[in-house]
Order: sequence, then C-alpha cells, then structure tokens
Amino acid sequence: MEVIIIKNERLFKMSFASVYILYIQKAEKKGRTKSEVDMIICWLTGYNQESLLLQIENNVDLKTFYTDAPTINIYAGKIKGKICGISVEDIEDPLMKNIRLLDKLIDELTKGKEMTKILRE
Repeated sequence: MEVIIIKNERLFKMSFASVYILYIQKAEKKGRTKSEVDMIICWLTGYNQESLLLQIENNVDLKTFYTDAPTINIYAGKIKGKICGISVEDIEDPLMKNIRLLDKLIDELTKGKEMTKILRE
C-alpha cells in the first residue's frame, strides 16, 4: 500500500504540461488533432481554452491542475473501461480517478472513436 501511495504522489507532482504534450503526440500519431485533445480536456475539467493554456504556461503539477479545475463534468461517471489494466470505475482516489479518466478519453480518441461518443453527448 505504501509503495502505491509513493508512486501516486510522484505522479501527482508531474507537470501537466509534460503530460499534455504526450497526449497531443499520441493523438497526432493516430491522425487526431490538438484541438480534439483540448476539447476533451475542457469537457472533462471545465477549463476553457484560455484557462487551459494558462495552466500549461504556469507549468502546474497534475494535482494542482485537477484541484483547480472549475468542475469535473457531470457525465464523467459514464466513462467506463480499463486503463493500465484497472477499471476506471474502481479507482477510489478522486485525483487518480480524474487523471485516469482523461487517459481513458485520450485512448478512445486515438482508437478512432467519434467525438460525440467520447464526450458522452
């Protein structure tokens, strides 16, 4: 249990900007766009384009990024499936859950899922 907590804390201290770049690279390799990545992030977190860019420019860590998020989308609970072998529904830590929900949405994007389905519209 202690090992998991230490790994989580290390993840929480990672710069959101560094993860954001990886999301964009992953999406672009699969023919998707930065604007789609931004749309997904804004949908999940409640940031708008301007406030998202400000978080990136300020190089906030993942914990701050999610703690300062205006609101997690009320439909985030509809996101189901596994990421890193773990069902997102089973993740108890709210911060880790939000991080993994975004990972799951980006995975759906890179697998060619339609934006309306990704955003649970």
